[in-house]
Amino acid sequence: MPRHRRRILPGSPNQLGAVWDGAGTNFALFSGRATKVELCLFDPGGRRQTECIALPEYTDEVWHGYLPEVGPGQLYGYRVHGPYRPAEGLRFNPRKLLIDPYARELHGSVRWSDAHFGYHVGSQRRDLSLDRRDSASGMPKCRVVDPAFSWGDDRHPRTPWSETVIYEVHVRGFTQLHTMIPERLRGTFTGFATDPVIDYLVDLGVTAVQLMPVHAFVDDRHLVGNGLRNYWGYNTIGFFAPEPSYLSNGDSREFKTMVRRFHDAGIEVLLDVVYNHTAEGNEQGPTLSFRGIDNGAYYRLLPDNPRYHINDTGCGNTLNLSHPRVLQMVLDSLRYWVEVMHVDGFRFDLAATLGREPHGFDQGSGFLDAVRQDPVLSQVKLIAEPWDIGPGGYQLGQFPPGWVELNDKFRDAVRRYWKGDDGMLPEVAARLAGSADIFDHRGRRPWTSVNKITSHDGFTLNDWASYNDKHNQANGENNQDGHNANYSWNHGVEGPTKDPAIVELRERQKRNMLATLMFAHGTPFLLAGDEFGRTQHGNNNAYCQDNEISWVHWKALGEKDSSLLDFAKRLIAFRRMHPALRHPRFRHGNLMPGNGIKDIAWYAPSGKEMTDEQWRDSHARCIGVLLNGEVDEKTRQEAGEDLPEVLLLVMNSHHEAVPFRLPRLGTAGAWRRLFDTDRPDVDADAGQDEAAYDVPGRSLQVFAWMDVS
Repeated sequence: MPRHRRRILPGSPNQLGAVWDGAGTNFALFSGRATKVELCLFDPGGRRQTECIALPEYTDEVWHGYLPEVGPGQLYGYRVHGPYRPAEGLRFNPRKLLIDPYARELHGSVRWSDAHFGYHVGSQRRDLSLDRRDSASGMPKCRVVDPAFSWGDDRHPRTPWSETVIYEVHVRGFTQLHTMIPERLRGTFTGFATDPVIDYLVDLGVTAVQLMPVHAFVDDRHLVGNGLRNYWGYNTIGFFAPEPSYLSNGDSREFKTMVRRFHDAGIEVLLDVVYNHTAEGNEQGPTLSFRGIDNGAYYRLLPDNPRYHINDTGCGNTLNLSHPRVLQMVLDSLRYWVEVMHVDGFRFDLAATLGREPHGFDQGSGFLDAVRQDPVLSQVKLIAEPWDIGPGGYQLGQFPPGWVELNDKFRDAVRRYWKGDDGMLPEVAARLAGSADIFDHRGRRPWTSVNKITSHDGFTLNDWASYNDKHNQANGENNQDGHNANYSWNHGVEGPTKDPAIVELRERQKRNMLATLMFAHGTPFLLAGDEFGRTQHGNNNAYCQDNEISWVHWKALGEKDSSLLDFAKRLIAFRRMHPALRHPRFRHGNLMPGNGIKDIAWYAPSGKEMTDEQWRDSHARCIGVLLNGEVDEKTRQEAGEDLPEVLLLVMNSHHEAVPFRLPRLGTAGAWRRLFDTDRPDVDADAGQDEAAYDVPGRSLQVFAWMDVS
């Protein structure tokens, strides 16, 4: 291991990471219990260590030093010395090259060997026996960066929540098979920012792309050994560095260019971020960064046996946001992606973990309080996945003001309703009304409920309508992984079929699901490809499938009927054109003074408002919901648009047609049908009187009240 002397200055502890100032680079690393920290420099290819220099200063638990004439492009890593006493939670091992938690770029990837583990893998008590093999040859190297970038007049679109439609997408999977993208750019940020992608999303009508994890992540050793990858990327190792495999040229400015192009198109960029755990796994996992820097600071350890990690995430470890330096790292990372990379918000994976203190989840946790008062972070979109697997981990509706939350209750209710399960009317009604029973407190608004029918985790929409059971054999876990409660229905045949009746019913059911998503109170969340029937062939846990199981098949879209895609575009445009679907406040059945009609009302097929007995009828499957757009003057001014229309949504999940008497709202008016999932290509109908209207089986209609007085 070469060790050459180089002059190093004291530098500063005030800014963590490697910070270039035009003349040299300041290096600073937090470690409260290390006894020595060495900065190791590497050649441009990252293969040979050229120097290893002890950081000369230790201030407020930060090791720091300044190297003149070292600048952008320099590759480096750390070796951290200290006691190795696993029973006390101390796992220092200077033979392991470590990634800087604040690294802005990484070069290369983990090339697995036993040397990555701090303990001797072959020993019986393997997490107690120190391993002295050097890991540098198989480790990614950190890179010093030049932060300069010409943003021009780039601005955050700042789309109001009430107008937001989120599109969840995987950068690699969305572009890998796109024939209009140059092959060398597929799977990269540059490929994702090409005209074919942006034009498609603009035409679809979504307002925000939510990118599945793009922070640098690691492919698990057992997956690599089985010829698989951690395709989804929920295995972060660098909270400031973009995933190197998504960079076509290794330069993080490529990400900035992508963001600027999306902003030019009026589309926000949201990141799915994983601050709940890291890629180092449990106490028997590898030593790649945090574990070797200060294991007991970065991770929550069992108080009575710190040899072991607390595992509230199901991923082996739990990041310790109760520690001020770890909390600082997460907040610094978030601000970096907003201020330097210009992203517009975040979806927080297993966000209940971020709200945990030693006593459990707390709305007033250090992290949640810090974000709420942060002048930068409090102004961007904050989306919580409101659960983890720890004690009291399900926290839907319990996040503080300023946050919105992914609503799995919406997904389950809508799936079960259209599947035809008994007794679903009260539940699906609550979800259509924005889940006020969950979110209507502390001044939170309807858009707090991020409504999803599918996401990356689970069946696609096509597979929900095509499979009763999961088919995850390709994952190599004997089909034991993934959810079992999918609330799906194959409509008569498991998987693909050419039976025209089944095909037609499946297509109508997909339209029903998409329409319910877009017409419900809340923020719509659409999984990429659902708008044209993308399939994963029944795999509901394709986290390790970096192949055609997960990739978007653009060629298939061009070869098949585009009616579902056209329908999805019309739905999103319809939602945008009808503000009654985007009401700024929860509705509770109150009479509105402007037109004397309730803000929301529920109708039975008789044309009368639902009675308690009808709500309790477990066999009832047809219902109408009246949405009154009339609001008081204050709300109208707040919304910035008129909301006078009255809409009626009629839903029938029964297999047969149901006669439905449309309610009469005035002496001189009629209902006009605007949307019909049974007849998606038919234009709006002329007026309907109050006579019974036959609602086709398994269909949804939207009517508008036309007052002709």
